[in-house]
Amino acid sequence: MKVLSVASECAPLVKTGGLADVVGALPGALAEVGVEMRVMLPGYPAVMAALEGAKVVLKIDDCFGGKGRVLSGEAAGFDLLVLEAAHLFDRGGSLYLDEHKHDWPDNPERFAALSWAAAAVAKAGTWRPDVVHLHDWQAGLAAYYLKDSGIPTVLTIHNIAFHGLAGRDQIESLRLDPHDFDREGYEFWGKISSLKAGLVWSDRITTVSPTYARELMRPEFGMGLDGVMRARSGDLSGILNGIDEAIWNPASDPEIKGYKSAKGKARNTAALRKELGLPESAGPLCVVISRLSDQKGLDLLLEALPALIDNGGQLALLGSGSPAMEVAFTHVAEAHDGVAVRIGYDEGLSHRMIAGGDAILVPSRFEPCGLTQLYGLRYGTIPVVALTGGLADTVIDANPAALATGVATGIQFYPVTSEALAQALIRLTELYADPGIWARLQKNAMTQPVGWAQSARAYADLYEVLASA
Repeated sequence: MKVLSVASECAPLVKTGGLADVVGALPGALAEVGVEMRVMLPGYPAVMAALEGAKVVLKIDDCFGGKGRVLSGEAAGFDLLVLEAAHLFDRGGSLYLDEHKHDWPDNPERFAALSWAAAAVAKAGTWRPDVVHLHDWQAGLAAYYLKDSGIPTVLTIHNIAFHGLAGRDQIESLRLDPHDFDREGYEFWGKISSLKAGLVWSDRITTVSPTYARELMRPEFGMGLDGVMRARSGDLSGILNGIDEAIWNPASDPEIKGYKSAKGKARNTAALRKELGLPESAGPLCVVISRLSDQKGLDLLLEALPALIDNGGQLALLGSGSPAMEVAFTHVAEAHDGVAVRIGYDEGLSHRMIAGGDAILVPSRFEPCGLTQLYGLRYGTIPVVALTGGLADTVIDANPAALATGVATGIQFYPVTSEALAQALIRLTELYADPGIWARLQKNAMTQPVGWAQSARAYADLYEVLASA
């Protein structure tokens, strides 16, 4: 089984969030079940610098504003296909934003080019995939470009909040048929939606948790595409993400003092407090590693934080995003010696925080799957999560029944409000104060399956169905 995975990022080469982690983990996980997966990426500077043994497999004279080439090579252990197009990808800033944190104005062309090149490789390349696996809006148009090819496609929604919109005046430049610009096609409120094109023309649709798959068919979660999701419900499935258990392994993690059981956490907690300048405390040290945004519910945490601090708890936060939230959390840290804030992202520090934290807070208003709660489970760092999406599917609430039967792994709260979060934080401090209960929670968390084995098999089964249709 040969599968071409088309995405805008892939860890560890280029990453802005969880999409990259999933794209980076899938090839190895699927190889275990007999799937040969190649990843197609844009030729960002970091990707081009890492690419080894590059060979030209396709030349594109008109690559949406300039010449382009598709290169085959290896980097970071991946078999890659890379779209080299300097006019689209050889630039500073981030993957999607310029140095002023504004969307690159030519993002529609940049990722239409990736989709176009992927379709061309699939149809004409010497390595012909049985299935093309597309990720989010950046690859959505590939399903449209492949719609008459006979090559099956599957689109995975990692976050439906991002649609990849373009103006109606770009129909011709994006190589779309104007007859498909309607409610049944790629039109979305008078604009072109790359994501909707993928949803309409992909043969199958997956998303990254069963609960999120159901939520997407509801207006409050579907971001205007809930009608499309209901229409495609028979072709939709939710497959949980996993994590790379070799990279996220408390027994061998080079960033921490390794431990094989929850007993080894104390020395990592002490080291983290020292690194961040936090005093000793009898309460739980809670960590947050997140983009600072309303989606992630961090504004709710600002309001609920007194419930943690007043009950002896502490907070360590690593993240960036909303300037207002960055300032607000920085001010909280200046006012409370039990709060430490680091604005930005540091991969090593994220490992040390998850290893040293007693609990990890994920109060998202919506969360397709979430990975940080899985990292927390792996390291015995108890997740406190909103009851939504993949958070609902991966954490067992420490309610009386779950505690009585010994299966609880964390704390869930609902509704997703600051008041409910505050009550969850109080409940956290109460559970932490009982050493027997807390030890059982940690043990349960660390034995919870969080890897890719089951999900890889589900993807392989889906590919088999598509390839044999």
